[in-house]
Amino acid sequence: MGDTMNNIEFRYYYRDGANFKKLGSVVFSNPEQLDPRVIDTTLRGSFWDDLFIAHQARVPEVFLYLDGPFSFDDHCYHEFVAVEASDRPSNDEHGRTVAEFASEVAGLRGRWQEFDPNDSHSWAGRTLAA
Repeated sequence: MGDTMNNIEFRYYYRDGANFKKLGSVVFSNPEQLDPRVIDTTLRGSFWDDLFIAHQARVPEVFLYLDGPFSFDDHCYHEFVAVEASDRPSNDEHGRTVAEFASEVAGLRGRWQEFDPNDSHSWAGRTLAA
């Protein structure tokens, strides 16, 4: 019987330039029993003003423009909201623990690669979450 209360939910959203938002989240296992405040500090130190590129962090993209045309309000960034303890089962498609995720994101600090959503070449070979 696993204790899922030790899991950590990473919550984020996509917010376009007109302030329309779409939420996303991933639940990671936490076998190391890391405190969510420690994870929060690590992640915020790795993001650029809480902004990050979802596919580079290997979390699902939740863009608003997946089912419609791009607009001048669209950009490539998602925004970090919070991490918190969760009783939901882990659902990271890569099977990472929260420590592995935080370490992976820390390795991207200062190396986020922007892309233009209006540029179809930016999308080649990418899988997007709806």
